[in-house]
Amino acid sequence: MAYTTPPFEVTFKGLLFDMDGTIIDSTAAVVKHWHTVGNEIGVDPKVILQTSHGRRSIDTLKVISPDKANWEYVRQMEALLPKHHGADASEIPGARPLLDSLINVNARWTIVTSGTEPLVGGWLEVLKLPSPPHLVSAESVEIGKPDPACYNLGREKLSIPSSESDQVLVLEDSPAGILAGKAAGCKVLGLVTSHSAEQVLAAGPDWIVRDLQSVRMVRGDGDAVTLQISDALAAN
Repeated sequence: MAYTTPPFEVTFKGLLFDMDGTIIDSTAAVVKHWHTVGNEIGVDPKVILQTSHGRRSIDTLKVISPDKANWEYVRQMEALLPKHHGADASEIPGARPLLDSLINVNARWTIVTSGTEPLVGGWLEVLKLPSPPHLVSAESVEIGKPDPACYNLGREKLSIPSSESDQVLVLEDSPAGILAGKAAGCKVLGLVTSHSAEQVLAAGPDWIVRDLQSVRMVRGDGDAVTLQISDALAAN
């Protein structure tokens, strides 16, 4: 597959960012983390890692270790991840300049993640990335991705009505997150940072790029933002 689409512009009223694989790359840290947790709870870490990306830890634990599937344990467990493995995480290329440009024009954006508040706060602190004005975390909804509840809530936090869902852009890397964004009626930009292009394509995003270096804000304000997307794959 070739990332050769000429630059084009798209305009949205708000942007909803996934966290891991979209703003940060914490894959190496998460692998180490789940190996530790798996050994502690007596579950093969390889089994956990086959299904954990893009899903809430509490949903993973409901399947592999139901007695640990409670918010007290999950929040405590995830709070340790940035503390113990902060050196193993990095920014997704292009994430920081895109977030900074949105902040500079008071554009509407936030993070919608399967991670808990302690995990998100820990990563933002370790990497010195900007905190969103709002946050939709794992604790915010009863059902995690691929259910659309999280992205519906994210849109609501940006004060955008459901009738304008297609004027919201979801930025995602995991098939579960892409499916959640589409089910919420949003446009979805898929990133090929944690899954293959074929896996991302199969989830049905509107556009596909390698990472956020292909996304640049060209103009914007508190009402709308226009992005230029370059070097993309045509997903439809």
